[in-house]
Amino acid sequence: MKFWATPYHYNLLKDQERLSAFYEAIKTKSRGVVFDLGSGSGIMSCFAAPYSDFIYSIEIHTRSAAYAAENLKGWKNIEVINSDVNGFNFTCKADVIICEMLDTALIDEEQVPVLNHALKYLNSGGVVIPAGVLNGAELVSMENPGLVYEDQAKINYRVLGSMVIYDSLLFKEKIIEEVEEDIVFHLKKSGKINALKLTTFTLLSEDLICGPTPMLNPPLFIPLDELYANKGDKVTVNLAYTMGGGLDSIQTKIKNIS
Repeated sequence: MKFWATPYHYNLLKDQERLSAFYEAIKTKSRGVVFDLGSGSGIMSCFAAPYSDFIYSIEIHTRSAAYAAENLKGWKNIEVINSDVNGFNFTCKADVIICEMLDTALIDEEQVPVLNHALKYLNSGGVVIPAGVLNGAELVSMENPGLVYEDQAKINYRVLGSMVIYDSLLFKEKIIEEVEEDIVFHLKKSGKINALKLTTFTLLSEDLICGPTPMLNPPLFIPLDELYANKGDKVTVNLAYTMGGGLDSIQTKIKNIS
């Protein structure tokens, strides 16, 4: 089947690991009325169509919505709507909401307010795909530290301790967009600390987890004020950002070392 897509959505379609994980979750959980929010090329709606009564496939960008309408025209139980979800007048409730979150720690994720708005239209007992995320952080020593995603450049770095899962989110609950965490790291190696590495794991469902893929949650490096620390030291870093607020919302501070 040929799928029409913008260059960005074409790259999403090439990420087979991501697509396979979403397909498994959608095949298992889809039923009744489905809202596919930010539907892009319509691939998730296509996955859900055989298992659902009706799907509202909503996409804000006109060109993408037109491609989705072409891709999905063979399905009688899908309506493609070119609209901003935040201003859309839902006339029914959903049994399933598909709202793909693609950005690490949801920092630069435009879907956060979209999902928060749509949750009031989810039936009791309904499900959200994906179900949530786990966010982890590591202290690293990085050559040429900067605010950069791992897929954007060749990055040389050394991890100085174990990953700390500092936040877990379930999307059936309203997302609190302001995040501030004191993260405590126990160093396993001595070295120069100058960056945080954030990694997000997507919970497609309660029993299906997907790590970073080429187009899903590439790890994000965040620079820190440089200091030297020894193996066995405990380092506390304050990390703050706004989910959906963009990379400019990130603030970091090394609070103490002991």
